[in-house]
Amino acid sequence: MSMNIFGDQATEEKGENARLSSFVGALALGDLVKSTLGPKGMNKILQSGSTGDINVTNDGATILKAIQLDNAAAKILVNISKVQDDEVGDGTTSVCVLAAEILREAEKLIAMKIHPQTIVEGIRLASAESLRALEASAVDNASDPVAFRKDLFNIARTTLSSKVLSQAKDYFADLAVDAVLRLKARPQLVFHSLLFLIFPFQGSTDLDHIQIIKKPGGKLTDSYLEEGFILDKTIAVNSPKRIENAKILVANTSMDTDKIKIFGAKMRVDSTGKLAELERAEKEKMAKKVEDIAKHGVNVFVNRQLVYNYPESLLAEKGILVIEHADFDGVERLSLVTGGEIVSTFGNPDKVKLGYAQVVEEVMIGEDKLIKFSGLPSSSSACTVVLRGSTNQILDEAERSLHDALSVLSQTASTEHRTVLGGGCSEMLMACAVDTLARKTTGKKSVAIESFAKALRTIPAILAGNAGLDATELVAELRAEHFEGRRDKGLDLTSSSTGEGKVGSMRELGVTESYKLKKQVVLSATEAAEMIVRVDDILRAAPRRREAV
Repeated sequence: MSMNIFGDQATEEKGENARLSSFVGALALGDLVKSTLGPKGMNKILQSGSTGDINVTNDGATILKAIQLDNAAAKILVNISKVQDDEVGDGTTSVCVLAAEILREAEKLIAMKIHPQTIVEGIRLASAESLRALEASAVDNASDPVAFRKDLFNIARTTLSSKVLSQAKDYFADLAVDAVLRLKARPQLVFHSLLFLIFPFQGSTDLDHIQIIKKPGGKLTDSYLEEGFILDKTIAVNSPKRIENAKILVANTSMDTDKIKIFGAKMRVDSTGKLAELERAEKEKMAKKVEDIAKHGVNVFVNRQLVYNYPESLLAEKGILVIEHADFDGVERLSLVTGGEIVSTFGNPDKVKLGYAQVVEEVMIGEDKLIKFSGLPSSSSACTVVLRGSTNQILDEAERSLHDALSVLSQTASTEHRTVLGGGCSEMLMACAVDTLARKTTGKKSVAIESFAKALRTIPAILAGNAGLDATELVAELRAEHFEGRRDKGLDLTSSSTGEGKVGSMRELGVTESYKLKKQVVLSATEAAEMIVRVDDILRAAPRRREAV
């Protein structure tokens, strides 16, 4: 006898219905984003229902964050896409598509009456085997600076080939590598076999040192990398427009003279003379504050808040360059790259650490005036990428594309130097290893392992399909090449002059990807698929009732 133990409007789905609901949501989400995968992927237009603003993008994380979902399994795929974006910076579409394809194969196995726990066990074995094959194929050139820089360049080219920057991917790949290698990379001394080895590429994953500024106008290839830090603000009126050997005080303090500084205070006067006394007292207080600032020995004052005309004129008289209303992100980043502290009080000049730059000057980019900080301390590795483009939508997508490339490169240059081949090569290599494992495994688990291999082979099939090619023929040819031992073969979708895809050597074509990226894709997709396969009940709570007022 069954009894309803839930409150009004609470719902429950059990068994096959719950599992089917989960599969349908996850597969629909995978089908939504798979057309954006690869160098021939298509764009999506995202339009806001409230403001009407539009985004044109093929970035998986951007698409998935923008859509409202009601399906629990689909939300799990969105979450793994966000984790992939936070962890590596790219591969957001791949992880979602792979998880969906694993679930597609799992749905077929459940229809064959294979128990979900058996399927999960097979998925785990297949995932472990695929990661072993991937690790065995990884190459580490970190000890050779020339070869490693070429690896980074190829990774950037591969990442950008599916983005809006693909038409100038060589230009932007070189720009991204230069920016990442500027991140302070102190040589690491490693003791190995009675020898001291110096690994020069031990960079940082802190991308706050790389500022990206978007300015409409020109074309994408007018973008450039500028050494130093550029702040998208203007210098105050009457302030010097150029300062050499700048000593910089970065502050977050009120610099206005027309407010009573006690919340809720009211003052009543019986004559205009007393009102003038109040104003004079406020001015004297502000003049004292300016004197305290000048005692720090600074010649550049950057404030997060507004600087009103009176303190601005006093600072200008002392030859101090004033920059006002620098937003919080700008102040934080400026403090980071100049080596200074953000201060709010000025009573102890000897305890304040000032920032430094050889030159602070006003520069023109397009029709806009900005402030450039050059010759930053040796501990800083700041640089600025100035993006140009015809529309704001193109600039927004270019920024997302470049950020993906910078994220992957910074991870490769700092934590995980190994690289693998792209173009479907790594997926086919893993699929062949999993197929071999399936032939050695007994029982129903072998069917689940074989299904995992099919899901991996779907990735190169989608790449070929998005390019308008015969996916079945190309994937079959690629599979045969790998079983014959040519493990560097992948899909060449871009170099053919006739526009016809073919199977080619990814190593010769320089189609390289980060090992960490591929590994994270397999791990995240596998874990998400396992979680959804094991679902047998979905409970939906009743909506919270709002009491009438």
